[in-house]
Amino acid sequence: MSGFDQSPFGQPTIDNDPFADPAVQQVTRNTARQTIEDYNPFGDPPGSRPTTLVRGAANPPVFDGSSSQPAILNPTQEITPPPNYAKSAQQSAVPSSSTGKTPEQLKAWEESLARQSAELERKERELQSRSSNVRMNNWPPLPEGFCFQPCFYQDIDVEIPVEFQRIVRHLYYLWIFHAGLMLVNILGSLLLMMHSGEIERVFLAMFFTFLLTPFSFVCWFRPAYKAFKDDSSFNFMVFFFIFIFQFIVSLIQAIGTQGSGTCGILVALRTFDKSPTGILVGIIVLGVALGFCVAAAMDILMMSKIHNIYRSSGASMAKAQAEFTNNVLRSEQMRDATSQIVQGAVRTQFEQAQQQAPRF
Repeated sequence: MSGFDQSPFGQPTIDNDPFADPAVQQVTRNTARQTIEDYNPFGDPPGSRPTTLVRGAANPPVFDGSSSQPAILNPTQEITPPPNYAKSAQQSAVPSSSTGKTPEQLKAWEESLARQSAELERKERELQSRSSNVRMNNWPPLPEGFCFQPCFYQDIDVEIPVEFQRIVRHLYYLWIFHAGLMLVNILGSLLLMMHSGEIERVFLAMFFTFLLTPFSFVCWFRPAYKAFKDDSSFNFMVFFFIFIFQFIVSLIQAIGTQGSGTCGILVALRTFDKSPTGILVGIIVLGVALGFCVAAAMDILMMSKIHNIYRSSGASMAKAQAEFTNNVLRSEQMRDATSQIVQGAVRTQFEQAQQQAPRF
């Protein structure tokens, strides 16, 4: 306990002086002390240690190749090739959507997919044509340098829904059949003129050909085309009304009455005689008459099909009247025409009243 009585600010003693240890004093006596006068910058300092030279990319190490053993790569583990994959029974199985279906169901499913793809293509073409906002008239198809230009834009694949494209094409082919039959009728009339001298029949055939062909296209095919395009009850009514007259005209042409200008059945029967020329001309005229009979039968068949579609679409006379009121009577063109007619009538009455007024 006496050690704690020593003053910490007094002289160090051997008990608390670390430099009084004999081992420490021996090390300090063996250490060489150098001064500034003893320093030699060109000499090797005593006790210097070897250093390692660091080389860079500009000073690479030099290899003399004196090693007696070649460089040997340690063998690594052999890489095995990937296994050959083959279709398993699960991969080669038929998709679950088509399993358990009969061939008729698969066929109906494929037809449904084909209709959907055709509808998508039609809508895509329609959107492209609407985005370009340019629809050049393409019917009738006339050459570019011709004096007349196409009057209508007609594309069944673009404007007509997929479920109605077939019936519209059949109707268009029927109109082409009527037009071609009228041209054949002109040839038959020419043969009759050379056989019996009936020249008036040739002029009537030409007149009705140039009259009925464009009128039939404008009066019953275009309304039917617009009806299927826009689902218009009014255009359906116009088609039915005009197409009934087309059927009646086809019957008259098939019969071949006097003044009809067609090679009908009655004309063919009068043409047959004992001469070979009469028999040949009679056969040709009878073929034209049978063509008119086929046209009349196709007219009534086509009208019945379109009428069934019209009834199943939910159209009615009230809807047709509403469309006529909204689209025709309330259109800007009809308003302008009506206002001009009314203004002309009022102006005429006013002028007549001024002329008849007594002068005093």
